[in-house]
Amino acid sequence: MILDEATSSVDTRTEVLIQEAMNALQQERTSFVVAHRLSTIRKADQIVVVNHGKIIETGNHESLMNQKGFYAALYNSQFAGN
Repeated sequence: MILDEATSSVDTRTEVLIQEAMNALQQERTSFVVAHRLSTIRKADQIVVVNHGKIIETGNHESLMNQKGFYAALYNSQFAGN
């Protein structure tokens, strides 16, 4: 399954509903999810961070946050104050 910005143009309530549906559909399947809203990919087994067409970081959410690199900075900027 390939999902490209599945929640990019929706409000927060709709995003939650879409995320719940995506979680159900992704069970036992390989999925590629393109997302700028990092809440969409937080539970992914593997996250690949691409910047200017190059892979710059890989890992799961926890490992990427521990690296304190590009992903962590972007995640923190999206969720500052939450």
